[in-house]
Amino acid sequence: MQNDTLPFQSAATPKRLNFFERYLSLWVLSCMLVGVALGKLLPAVIATLSKLEFGQGSQVNIPIAVLIWLMIFPMMLKIDFGSLGGIAKKPKGLFITLFVNWLVKPFSMAFLAWVFLQHVFAGWVEPEIAKNYTAGLIILAAAPCTAMVFVWSYLTDGDPAYTLVQVAVNDLIMLVVFAPIVMFLCGVADVIVPSKVLITSVVVFIVIPLAAGFFTRKFLLKSHGSEWFEQSFLPRFQPVTVVALLATLVLIFAFQADNLTTKWTAVILLAIPILVQVYFNSSLTYLLMRWFKVPHNVASPGALIGASNFFELAVAVAITLFGPSSGAALACVVGVLVEVPVMLSVCRVCNASRGWYQRGLT
Repeated sequence: MQNDTLPFQSAATPKRLNFFERYLSLWVLSCMLVGVALGKLLPAVIATLSKLEFGQGSQVNIPIAVLIWLMIFPMMLKIDFGSLGGIAKKPKGLFITLFVNWLVKPFSMAFLAWVFLQHVFAGWVEPEIAKNYTAGLIILAAAPCTAMVFVWSYLTDGDPAYTLVQVAVNDLIMLVVFAPIVMFLCGVADVIVPSKVLITSVVVFIVIPLAAGFFTRKFLLKSHGSEWFEQSFLPRFQPVTVVALLATLVLIFAFQADNLTTKWTAVILLAIPILVQVYFNSSLTYLLMRWFKVPHNVASPGALIGASNFFELAVAVAITLFGPSSGAALACVVGVLVEVPVMLSVCRVCNASRGWYQRGLT
């Protein structure tokens, strides 16, 4: 998921998240409760907000689109694509991360969704609804995490420069392959995804903010210098990003109020394949890194990138394609619920196994 980067410090410095990040799971839970309450107490108002679209039938919700932009744009400002040249010195870690992110993760999620939702849980989930949930899980897995990875990298003493390269390359690849992968896997799952709508979502939620962030960063660095940009300009976005994130969650849960209250068992069922997928992909990446003797400070962020998801984009795309109260959107919302505590557990495993990992490099 997305959030502000933390300053990179030496391994001797105690690792601490800021107040918001440290209690992120609590804030997400609070937003869920507030959103559900609003959805139940003010159904007419929430219905009106859910119908605010960029053109009739576009399914691009205006309030959520604006809030998603406010979250994604600051993250794009932090990416220095000039760091891509450093991958030539130690490309193995990057190749493994990309292999898991794009050739394993979305396909394994599609397989797990098919196994659990259409077979193991077939008695609890109707076939058509299962297809909708499957589409949401595919969308969730097809977008690897970006900015929040800097937090995970910090907590595991990751190499910040290499983490930046991994994030930048993933963003560039996402521009090209996200839409085709989602369309292909949803097609296999017998879910029709309008190509025009999906491509529009990629343009709105990736291409435009990425280009805006790139040119804004380039202009401000040239006109004001890196010190002003890093210490004065970027911090101004922190409250904006936090407020936009919380407001987005409130709206998402308000739009999903009926689903969450009448289909609470679905939340539990959806969480199971997500958890299996996270631990499977993080373990696979971590073990492959050790097998190919990649340093631990590259392996840990790589494993975390491969396990976490760009949930803002996933929720936005699911809402755009299937509507804010759809099963696909609910599946992505469940991903939001489990992301932070699960990723923190992966961080703890990476830190606890550092000695074992490094013995395998000799």
